[in-house]
Amino acid sequence: MHTIWAVATNTIKQALRMKVAVVFIILLVILLPAMGSVMTGDGTIKGRLQTFVSYGLSLTGFLLCLLTIAVSVYSMTSDLEQKQIYTVLTKPVHRFQLILGKLLGVVLLDVVLLVLFSAVIYAVTIYMPRFFDASEAELVRAENEFFTARASLTPAEEDVTKEVELAYEKLERAGQLPPGVPRSKIISQLTSQKKLQKRAAVVGQELAWEFNNVKLIEPARSLFVRFKYSVSVNPPDSQVFGRWDIGDYRQLEYGKIETPIYRFDRKDPARTFCEIEVPADAVAKDGYLAVRFLNVPLNSTVVIFPPKDGLEVLYKADTFTANFIRAVFLILFRLIFLAVLGILASTFLSFPVAILLCLVIFFTGSISGFILESFSFLGEGISGFYSYTVEPIIKLLP
Repeated sequence: MHTIWAVATNTIKQALRMKVAVVFIILLVILLPAMGSVMTGDGTIKGRLQTFVSYGLSLTGFLLCLLTIAVSVYSMTSDLEQKQIYTVLTKPVHRFQLILGKLLGVVLLDVVLLVLFSAVIYAVTIYMPRFFDASEAELVRAENEFFTARASLTPAEEDVTKEVELAYEKLERAGQLPPGVPRSKIISQLTSQKKLQKRAAVVGQELAWEFNNVKLIEPARSLFVRFKYSVSVNPPDSQVFGRWDIGDYRQLEYGKIETPIYRFDRKDPARTFCEIEVPADAVAKDGYLAVRFLNVPLNSTVVIFPPKDGLEVLYKADTFTANFIRAVFLILFRLIFLAVLGILASTFLSFPVAILLCLVIFFTGSISGFILESFSFLGEGISGFYSYTVEPIIKLLP
């Protein structure tokens, strides 16, 4: 163990002598505090905080990933190219001890730098609201929506398979199927239409959603119903009236009221995310919650809740600190992976080739979502080949 630690400390000293390491560290020292005062997001405190944390962690992760690749590859290849490896191997140092020592040194350097700059981001985030003139409403919103990690429950999708099949057969009998369009595509379009119809309410119609397993960590805190209206005809002032009833509606069937049912008459802008704060005692003891919406006669349009983001129930599931720590650990796992990759590549490749290999794998992992999505646009034969060969490998990249 003493030998591995000696190699690790030597690797850290070697890394700190690299100009690229000093440049990256100076960049982070200057940019992170500057980003806290420059980035405005949507102009609100919540927007500033979200933008700063998102870009701050992304910048820190990106620069540390590049630094990890450079240090891990250089630490081994420089010893090989400058023949220093031969002086090391004359001592009682096994090859695995040398490699583990190099890896430990790079990882320790990553841990120290990541903890340092994560602490800077965290401190700036915590104290940022104090340096801006924000209203009480903005501070409350930031506390509820940013500094509180919220779990999200969305309504279960209704099964419209039978309705879609009937609609397809009706079009087929009437000879109204579009020519040259595959059946799968028509079925997909009909499915989207039917699901949208299930989330649409004409004037006077009521929509209802049920949620189970609403587990509140702090029963004293409120929960939130987040929604966004879409309309068939835009109202003159783009405002939509709605009556919301939230609680355990099963009580009305049993005739025994144990938890309150809250009613909210609201006027909210269309195509904008809005939230209703609901006392936590609306949730039944078994975690059941029902949400009902009535398209009141004051409206003269069909109100639609988009299937993807039209409605969700949000409640506190954790804290900002816990979420932040998890995000930092995700960055650390990527750094460890790149350190292992860099050390491994440098044992049998030259410095430029090893760097190129690591960068290709790093950027492939960074844009893996785009790459995987692009496979769907290939022909069926080629797409199937990639889905069983390349896709599993890309999904494994951190």
